[in-house]
Amino acid sequence: MDITVQELKERLDKGEKLNLIDVRNPDEYEEQNIGGLLIPLGDLPDRIEEIENLKDEEVLIHCRSGARSARAQQFLEAQGFTNVRNVLGGILAWNEL
Repeated sequence: MDITVQELKERLDKGEKLNLIDVRNPDEYEEQNIGGLLIPLGDLPDRIEEIENLKDEEVLIHCRSGARSARAQQFLEAQGFTNVRNVLGGILAWNEL
């Protein structure tokens, strides 16, 4: 099930410890980030071991608009991750809050 930027912001504002992964490119991340772990979509297959321990935990994935994160969500689910949520609208939606 996906997550809205409003829900994400509420949870971050409460200080929740979230497994947030940013699948944008490094230059996009440098320009603006909301504290997620940067693993660009193209690097995800090679870096999956970095997040292997999160297979049974909630993992939130975001990008610029939601398209790359949807692809990352499908990839992680195919790798056996059980609770991957796409941040709908990505950073673009976040900036509208």
